[in-house]
This record gives sequence, C-alpha cells and structure tokens, in this order.
Amino acid sequence: MAGRIRLYLGDLTEQAVDAIVNAANASLLGGGGVDGAIHRRGGPAILEACQQIRRTHWPEGLPTGEAVITTAGQLAARFVIHTVGPIYREHGGQEAQLLANCYRNALHLANQHALTSLAFPAISTGVYGYPANEAAEVVSRTLQESLLRDTSMTEVRLVFFAQQQLDTFLRHQKFTGQK
Repeated sequence: MAGRIRLYLGDLTEQAVDAIVNAANASLLGGGGVDGAIHRRGGPAILEACQQIRRTHWPEGLPTGEAVITTAGQLAARFVIHTVGPIYREHGGQEAQLLANCYRNALHLANQHALTSLAFPAISTGVYGYPANEAAEVVSRTLQESLLRDTSMTEVRLVFFAQQQLDTFLRHQKFTGQK
C-alpha cells in the first residue's frame, strides 16, 4: 500500500487529517465512546449538522454501514464522516459485510468530497462487541481492496485508543504480503 495506511496509538479527535470517521450510533446525536468524544471536542456545530441530516435525509436514523459527512467543528480535522457499525451477533450473520460497508462508504464519501486523508477508529470493537481479531481481518482486506481502486486517497490512519487494540490488529490483519 506504499505507506498509505498508517497505524497510530492515541486520540482520534486530535488527528489533523481531512476527515476523521465517527463510530456513530444510528441517532447521530452523540453518545458514548468515540462518538461522545467527537461531539464533546468538536462542539455544537457537529450536533447541529447531524440534526439537519436527520431532518432531511435519515429521519429514522442512519442505517448500519451507511455514512454521512458533517463539519468537524472545533476538531483538528476538517470534516467528520459518521458511520454506524454493526452490533455483533445482531445482524443475522451479516456483521462482516456491514463492517466492511462502514469503511467502504466512508472512503467513497471522502472521494466524493475530494478528501485525501482519513483517520478511522476501531469501528464496532467497543460496546458493539465486535471481536477485534475478526474486525482486523475485515478492515485490512476492505482497506486494501478499496485503496487499490482509489488512488486519490494518500493516507488512511487507523487510530487505536489502547496498545492492546493495536497489537491485536497487527496480529490479525490480512494485508497481502504481510503478517
């Protein structure tokens, strides 16, 4: 991937990239974990943009695997791409496809807005219960497949909150030609 995918340990909300990806809940109105941190640090502009999306496009909430873009408010990034990850074992065996869709749709939306750098959290691996080892396989395969087609994306950061998350990803990633 010629250095286009980079792994980081730290705070997603501090990433100075074109867009950070929010592991949002369907309401888009904030919550706990990454979602709450983004809304708190970014300020009210993010919530206002999310409320507008709910009023105009997704009145019942954002479906799992879909993605939308808003301002980043006071964050270092320019935009936030919100996506709803799957709750493990609550999607009839479609969890891997839905998780892959989160990454694909975020990348597609970034491409539509001419963004060239993104930072992702470990979507669904927190309170949504997706096993980190399984997520690592899905995420690495999806990113590799997507970035082979999209050459405009110059940097994708995978930002892990804890060393254990990062280590698990490294052990279980499936990038071609790497272990």
